[in-house]
Amino acid sequence: MKTVKTLLAASLLAVGTMTAAAQATYTDKEGNEYQFKKHLFLDLQAGGQYTLGEGKFGDMLSPNFQLGLGYQFSPAFAMRLQANGLQSRGGWSGFRDKVGDTPFTAKYKFNYVAPGLDFMLNLSNLFCGWNPNRVLNVTAFLGAGVNVAYGNDEVQDIAANLQNLNKYNLEYLWDGTKARPFGRGGVDVSIRVCKGISIMLEGNANVLTDKYNSKKAGNADWYFNALAGVRINLGKSQKSHPYQEPVQPAPVIENKYVEPTPAPQPEVKKEKEEIRRDIHFKINSSVVNQAGKDKIKELADFMKNHEDAKLTIVGYADKNTGTAAYNKRISERRALSVFNILTKEYGIQAHRISYTFKGDVEQPFPSNDDNRVAICVSTAE
Repeated sequence: MKTVKTLLAASLLAVGTMTAAAQATYTDKEGNEYQFKKHLFLDLQAGGQYTLGEGKFGDMLSPNFQLGLGYQFSPAFAMRLQANGLQSRGGWSGFRDKVGDTPFTAKYKFNYVAPGLDFMLNLSNLFCGWNPNRVLNVTAFLGAGVNVAYGNDEVQDIAANLQNLNKYNLEYLWDGTKARPFGRGGVDVSIRVCKGISIMLEGNANVLTDKYNSKKAGNADWYFNALAGVRINLGKSQKSHPYQEPVQPAPVIENKYVEPTPAPQPEVKKEKEEIRRDIHFKINSSVVNQAGKDKIKELADFMKNHEDAKLTIVGYADKNTGTAAYNKRISERRALSVFNILTKEYGIQAHRISYTFKGDVEQPFPSNDDNRVAICVSTAE
């Protein structure tokens, strides 16, 4: 069916053009950092359906249920396997074959179940950036599947009492079970009520072949669903890195004892030993990756082997991302991350380490991305 193919092609196009611009990290006002994690989610929904037809609006309404299992691949993109179904409607309202005939009104219902696959695009995350604490999220979706209809007995009984089926357009009268492809599109609005659970409101439009409601109309048949329910995230959808206040180096207490002045000795010049390691970070992140941790271990080993060694850490941020104020904060957290690993994991005394941060005021590297860095230099006499 041409309409279904068009909707499916549009779905695939949406997936193909879906960008990773929806940032996968978020830092709140307190400095806590969150990272997106891929996860499953479950949708449980119920509501009503309006089947497009010639009957009165109220006669075309029926109950509807939907169950969905999805996977959130990124902050913006997800796919959902769903099964929608229960009842659809058909009928006439005051039909006359010719002037003078008694108006004929009829309504009938039949059952269906329609499993399908939806391609989902979170518009809130795509255009406003990912925020795990956002209350309202708007998602658009396109999909396709197979509608399996059955239980068409009511219109069969109506047809048995009609002498001429054609005048009521029942040229597509069907019996038994019929499977037909369908396409659909819609929007859902989720309202976060607690961590991992949201209330959902969804509206979707579904299009099928003209043979769905037994009546020949010369165009596609449609039904529209309005649903409410809950969305439950299965597993963790994020991981957090709480902000840690900078650890102040312990004050150095001067020894008041004065050593006797030794006799002058010939001055022996010692060459300084120095080690430098550059710890690079991902965009908008102060989390040290494994490569960075290996470099920090090398710094720690050097300082343990040289008791007089001092270490300087300088944090930076790239100029092409974020505001100057934000870049100043992220560069401080990068320097602090290195400082904390050295002191807490390797036991290096805090007074042997000094750290500072430059934000995006200085760019030590010509490549923009390389400036998401903490530069560490340790020197020993």
